[in-house]
Amino acid sequence: MIQRMIEIRTDHDESQRQLAEAIGYHYVQVARYETGVNTPPIAYLVKFCQHYHVSADYVLGLPRDGQWPR
Repeated sequence: MIQRMIEIRTDHDESQRQLAEAIGYHYVQVARYETGVNTPPIAYLVKFCQHYHVSADYVLGLPRDGQWPR
């Protein structure tokens, strides 16, 4: 998940600071999420997805077809 979030951010040519300002977080917190020091909360995931117009399923690496192993 974290690697995909970093790839999305860098594909949009945004720094951690720019992302943080856009979604209302401190850039240090974004850095902590991206380095794995802290786990991002769901509220962060939601704002991240809204900012970049991507689905949470994509960020989380879930299958597109919605078929889950049971």
